[in-house]
Amino acid sequence: MAYVINEEECINCGTCEAECPVEAISEGEESYSIDPDLCTECGSCVEVCPNDAISGPE
Repeated sequence: MAYVINEEECINCGTCEAECPVEAISEGEESYSIDPDLCTECGSCVEVCPNDAISGPE
């Protein structure tokens, strides 16, 4: 299961997109999103998100 971004918590800062080593994160109209087919579940995005808007596999 890939990581997901909570659209209500995302502040559109772009920090997660810059940190993703496989370019699975892209900017959408309302917030950023993670492509589940590209996400490798490395957790890099979770570590840098200033608003704790990203969750994933437990």
